[in-house]
Amino acid sequence: MLHRTEGIVLKNTPYGEADLLVTFLTKDFGLINTFAKSPRKVKSRFGSSLEPLTYSRISFWAKEHTSLPRLTQSDIIKPFQELRENFSCFLRLSEIAELTCNFLPEGEANIGVFFLLKKIMEMMQSSCSALNALVYKIKFLELTGYAPRLKGCARCGRSGQGFYVSQGSVICGACLDKLDEVSDKKGVVTLSAGSIRLYETLKAWDVSKTARIKVSENMFSELSGMLDAHIECTLSRPIRTKTFRKETVPFPCSRV
Repeated sequence: MLHRTEGIVLKNTPYGEADLLVTFLTKDFGLINTFAKSPRKVKSRFGSSLEPLTYSRISFWAKEHTSLPRLTQSDIIKPFQELRENFSCFLRLSEIAELTCNFLPEGEANIGVFFLLKKIMEMMQSSCSALNALVYKIKFLELTGYAPRLKGCARCGRSGQGFYVSQGSVICGACLDKLDEVSDKKGVVTLSAGSIRLYETLKAWDVSKTARIKVSENMFSELSGMLDAHIECTLSRPIRTKTFRKETVPFPCSRV
């Protein structure tokens, strides 16, 4: 059956001498992996449309019970070439793409994530800031149901400033004493009240309004460190692009 949709290339992998395996985040089918025949043979428009971060209108042929649909057409809507040419920006977006591939199940539509990624890429054309990447992580985790809980203790609802990575939540002092396993109490990120308020604001505000927010270096560092530790614990492995950019110390984690 032939399917048509819009998609953003998250990654491509050479296959054989001239073929490509291409991963798209699509508007109608979510995350899909496709097989593209011979786009590397010549410098064609088809091949250029399969570069990472390219936003295209695509068609793919998927037979019943076929795990790898064949990409038959890809017409560029927006190339986002400048994002690939800026090395720092490309690394930030590569981390975002890897995060998206690791969390999303294949073949399940999530239109909220699709438009979130498209909007963040458009914003990064004007300002390829670390804050935009942070906003994506916060919004993405919320949309996929993996968001950390900072607004009150997960057990009693009282306020707290210690985020326990193994619990995926802030835990107050009284409830911490009740945790059975010593390992559950390890891997804590201490967050200021300002950082918690900033997190809740970024989570609630429309993406286009977050550029107005001025974030101190300390608050950014706190939130970024907390999210990276939470993501690594949830996936049981670090994001490879993140470790490429900067070596990080893993947090103790016992969550399953």
